[in-house]
Amino acid sequence: MSKHGRILVAMSGGVDSSVAAIMLHEQGYEVIGLTMKTWDYASAGGSSKETGCCSLDSINDARALAVGYGFPHYILDIRSEFGNYVIDNFVDEYLAGRTPNPCVLCNTHIKWEALLKRADKLDCEFIATGHYANIRQQDSGRYVVSKGKDENKDQSYVLWGVSQENLARTHFPLGSFSKPEIRQMALDMGQAELAGKSESYEICFVPDNDYRAFLRHKVEDLDERVAGGNFVLADGTIVGKHKGYPFYTIGQRKGLGVAFGHPMFVTQINPTTNTVVLGTQDQLERKEAWVRNLNLVKYASITEPLEAVTKIRYKDAGSTSSIVQIGEHMKVDFHHNVSGIAPGQSAVFYEGNDLLGGGFLM
Repeated sequence: MSKHGRILVAMSGGVDSSVAAIMLHEQGYEVIGLTMKTWDYASAGGSSKETGCCSLDSINDARALAVGYGFPHYILDIRSEFGNYVIDNFVDEYLAGRTPNPCVLCNTHIKWEALLKRADKLDCEFIATGHYANIRQQDSGRYVVSKGKDENKDQSYVLWGVSQENLARTHFPLGSFSKPEIRQMALDMGQAELAGKSESYEICFVPDNDYRAFLRHKVEDLDERVAGGNFVLADGTIVGKHKGYPFYTIGQRKGLGVAFGHPMFVTQINPTTNTVVLGTQDQLERKEAWVRNLNLVKYASITEPLEAVTKIRYKDAGSTSSIVQIGEHMKVDFHHNVSGIAPGQSAVFYEGNDLLGGGFLM
C-alpha cells in the first residue's frame, strides 16, 4: 500500500507533466500515468512533422519514463470526444464571428472528465496535471484555484471552467515552482533530454499554427462562401474588400490589405453581412463587458459588486474592474479603458492571486 494513495497523472511527454509524475512517485503516491490522444495530425491537414503532446514520440517518451520509474502507463484515445466537442466548437465559433478558446473547453469538458472517468476505473482517488497553478480548500468547503508561483507560466486562466466536484480530486504539483526550477529538477533526476525539451505555444490541433488554413481544411468551399465581403468603418462607409470574415480577429492590425496612412484595427466582425468593421485605437477600446457561461470558483455567487482584476486574454496583465452577476451573466465595469475585447475569448476574474471564476466574452 502506498503512503498517500493512488493518483492518475496526465502525462504529455513534456517536462512539466513528467516531473509532476516523478515528484508524486517520490512523495510516496502510487502513480499511474495516462497519455491522452486527443487529435490526429494527418486528418488536420498538417504539412510539417508531427509534434506536440499527441505525437507518437511524445507518447513513447511518457511511456518510457513511466517504465523507467516502475509505474504503469496507459494511452487513452479520446479523439472522437475531442473532435466532436473542441474542434467542432473551434470551427463554429470562427464561423459565428467570434474568437474561440479551445484550451478552456478541452480542460472543462474533455480532459478532466476523461481523466476522472479513467481514475474511477483504476481506483484512483486523485488526478494530477502539470499545470502551473495552486489549489486549496477554504473553510467554506469550496476549492479555490490560485496563480502559480511563476507569473510567466501561470495557467490558472485556462482552468476557470473546472467544476468544484472535479477540483476536489485534483492536484497541481508544480504550482509552487518556477519553470527554471522544474527544468533543473529534471536535470537533477538524470533526465537531461527531458530538461532540454522545447515548448509549444500553439493550439495542439492546428498544424503550423495556421488557423486560417485549418478552417479551410475543415470547411468545404469556405473561401467561396466568405470571400469578397466589405471592410467598413463604424458609420458604414465601405473602404475595401476582405478575404472572408472568419480570417480576422478583434484587434488585428496587420494583414488587412488596406492602407489608411495611420494604424487601423478590426473592431467588429459581422458574419450575417460578411462585413469587418475597422477603426482607430480609440474605437477599439471599451469600458465594460458582458460575460456568459459563468463558472464561479472562489465564491458560489457574486450578487453584489466586487472589485476584481479581469483578464480578457491569456497573456493579458489584467485590468482593475468591478464585477457583478446579473441573471446568468457577469457585468464587468473596467476602471480604465481596455483594448481588444474579443467575443468568444475568456474573461477571467481574480481577487489577488485567487481565481474567482470566468466565462466567455459576449
